[in-house]
Formats: sequence, C-alpha cells, structure tokens
Amino acid sequence: MGASAWGRIAICVVLALPAVVFRLGGFAPNPLVDLLVFGGAVVAASFLLAWAAEAAQKDIAGALAIAILALIAVLPEYAVDLYYAFRSGYDPSYEQFAAANMTGSNRLLLGFGWPLVVVISLLVARRFVRAGSMPPIATKVLELERSARLDVGFLALLAVVAFLIPLIGSIPMWFGFVLLAAFVWYLWRASKVSDGDDDEELPGMAGNIASMPQRARRWTIAALFVVAAAVILSSAEPFADALVQSGSALGIDSYFLVQWLAPLATEAPEFIVAALFALRGMGGAAIGTLIASKVNQWSLLVGSLPIAHVLGGGTTGGLPLDARQVEEFMLTASQTVLGVAIIIALRFHRWSAIALAALFAVQFFVTDTNGRWVLSIVHLVAAAVVFWVHRKDVLPTITAPFRRPSSPAFRD
Repeated sequence: MGASAWGRIAICVVLALPAVVFRLGGFAPNPLVDLLVFGGAVVAASFLLAWAAEAAQKDIAGALAIAILALIAVLPEYAVDLYYAFRSGYDPSYEQFAAANMTGSNRLLLGFGWPLVVVISLLVARRFVRAGSMPPIATKVLELERSARLDVGFLALLAVVAFLIPLIGSIPMWFGFVLLAAFVWYLWRASKVSDGDDDEELPGMAGNIASMPQRARRWTIAALFVVAAAVILSSAEPFADALVQSGSALGIDSYFLVQWLAPLATEAPEFIVAALFALRGMGGAAIGTLIASKVNQWSLLVGSLPIAHVLGGGTTGGLPLDARQVEEFMLTASQTVLGVAIIIALRFHRWSAIALAALFAVQFFVTDTNGRWVLSIVHLVAAAVVFWVHRKDVLPTITAPFRRPSSPAFRD
C-alpha cells in the first residue's frame, strides 16, 4: 500500500482524535462544537470502516460479501439510532428520534443513493459503449447482478411486513425478534449464493488494502475495524445528543436534524463506496450494496429498536410511535415498495432513477400530514403500475429467498 493510501488513513485518524480527547477529558463546550467534533469523528471512522469492509471482500466470496459489506457500512448509523432507542427507554422525549433517524436514513438511501449510483453507472457506460465493450442499451438501463434477486426478494417481503408497523402503531418486541430472525435467514441464504465475480478488482482505497500480502492485509483490516469501532462507539452518544441540543440552539426542528443530518454523516462513506464501484463500471455491484443495506435496515436495525428501548428501561411492549412516526413509517414503507417494483426485473432504467429522486425531493415541500399520506398513496399507485408491467418477475423474485441457489432464478 502506497504512501498516499496511508496518508488518507492518517487524515481520518487525525480528524477522529479531537473526539477521543473530548470524550476522555469529559469536554462539552457547547452543542455546536460537540456536533462538529463528534460528527467529524463519526464520518472519519465511517470511512475507515467502509474501506476495511470493502477490502475484506478479498477474503469473503459471493453474495455474502455484499451482504456483510452493506452491514458494516451502516454500523455508524446503527450506533446512533440504537442510542436514541436505548435512551427512549428512560427518557420518553427521545422516542421520536429513534424512528426519525431510521426513516430518514432509509428514505435517503433509496431516494438519493439509488438514483445517484444509477446515473453515475449510465454515464460511465457511455465510455464502454464507445469502446465497443458494452451494448448501447447500457447507457439507458443498469442491469443488476443475477445474485441480486435474493436481496430484492427479501426486500420485497420486508417491505410488505413493514406496513404492520403503522397499522400496529408501535414496534413490539415480538415483531423485533421476527425481523432479527429474518436478518439471520438472509445472511444464511446469501452465503449460499455466488455471483461469479469474485476476482473483480476493488476500487480506490479498498483496492490498495486488498493488494497487500495476505497476512499484512488481514492485520490492517482488523486494525481499521477496531479503531473505527472504538471511535464510533465513543462518539455515537455525544453526537446524537449534540444533534438534539443543536436544534434548540439554532432554532431548527431537532427532529429534522436527527432525521436528515445524522444519516448524511453516517451514510456518506457508504454512498462514496457505491459511487466508486459505479465509476469503475461496476454498477451492478454498486446498486447491489445499497439494496443489501436496505435489507439490513428493515430487518436488523428496525428489529433491534424495540430491544434497545426495553434494555434502556422501556416497557416490554416495545417501542411506541406517535402519529408523526406512524406517518413517517408509512411513507418509508410505501417508498420501499416502489423501489422494489422498479428493480424487480433486475433492470434499473434512468427514468425510474429520475422519478425516485423527484419523489424523494417532493417530501421536503409536502410537510403536512394529509400531504404525506397522499404521497404514500402516490408511491403505492405507481408501484402497482410498475408491478403490472413487470408481472412476470414478481413470483420468481418473492420466492427467491425460499429457493435453492442452483435455481434458474440465480443463473444467467
């Protein structure tokens, strides 16, 4: 690994150091300074985590590598969100923030992350089309990897189950355990699927780390994981509290900051990793990583929230939701259904990406309750139309989690 690569790691460590000093020394000058210091540390540690997780694919093959990469890449978000859920167990004023962070990151991932990767992939495809290594259609439609059918199938099932949350009006403990079981099942199924691209070259920093001799590579990856995890775990609580307090200090709705600023900080490295894949002409792997992240969020993250709430002192009934959170979960679930409809045929058209991004942007202008419910219905109606267009792919996709990897659904 070259000096420039070590330099990038050093920069991230330097950016994280002030947070370590603040935490060990008990410093908390004011919410805005805390937000910058601990937020910067979370972002820096997230980059270290993403690089290490990406490089680890060198030693983990197939669809399981994508699933694990997606899981590790969103750990910073999990740390922040689970803190909110844990604190809500003894501080009811924090109940809203657990749902806010989850729904914001979930919609940001699909409404911004998916279109970003698709647009980059289609633009990059023009270069390959001119070189004659790709057909002209590659500039209009992104083809997903065949192994992505498993992820799309799981996401489809989870999207349907997600509507139980607004219907129940809470996330019960039993529901959380069901989602955690679904995540374990997903990882087990992913370990049985091979996408046939194990020798694909990794881009950027991950490629630098992966090119190291095996022993040095594994020690470097382990060290990056340990350092990043330590920084994230020590910074998650003060960063989460600073977000809430900064809202009051700046006169901005704290719910808005928690819902959108925190996910931007914790998911930025994930978006950059996916964008790097897309820039290298690996659009299928890029969008596959983001789809796997959605599966992780709807299973492991949502399933963990009521457990963290109870561990923090809440009732065994699970995490309660008020009218605003119910509305947010409804909007998030309906957006997920539309996303599944768009990718169910394992093809992502550029106009679909534009439509997803446009609907994502609309929600910032439609802030009243009635408008949010109307937007949810628009998502579902659009999804119904797209499902009808791709009706031949519906059954093979939703049954993919139950079929053997040797099934034709997983082969070209």
